[in-house]
Amino acid sequence: MTVTPKRYRIVDFDRIAGAPCPCGVSRRALADEPAFPGSIHRTEIAADAKLHYHQRLTETYYVLKCGSDAKMQLDDEIVPIRPGMCIVIPPGVRHRAIGAMTVLIVVIPAFDPKDEVIVEG
Repeated sequence: MTVTPKRYRIVDFDRIAGAPCPCGVSRRALADEPAFPGSIHRTEIAADAKLHYHQRLTETYYVLKCGSDAKMQLDDEIVPIRPGMCIVIPPGVRHRAIGAMTVLIVVIPAFDPKDEVIVEG
């Protein structure tokens, strides 16, 4: 019997182990998918997320859930956010979430931990 390979891929984020990150805990998927040019992360952001930036990666945050007082720091600006909002963060933009939240992050090209730079106090 010949098995035809599937031409699609399904990801269950609940089955992906969480990895610590400057924001909290991230479940990262699709970095190894040849048909996708990046990676997608579901990230549980802690209230004490660290200010950081990426040297060559663009991140697009889609806010799934957050409190009514949630904000994002983007360079020197503090922006209120709410579920349903999307933020494109190009390379070099210092950013952090303020307040606990869950976001879906599309990263292009695929996430590389060596590309992440923590901004010290």
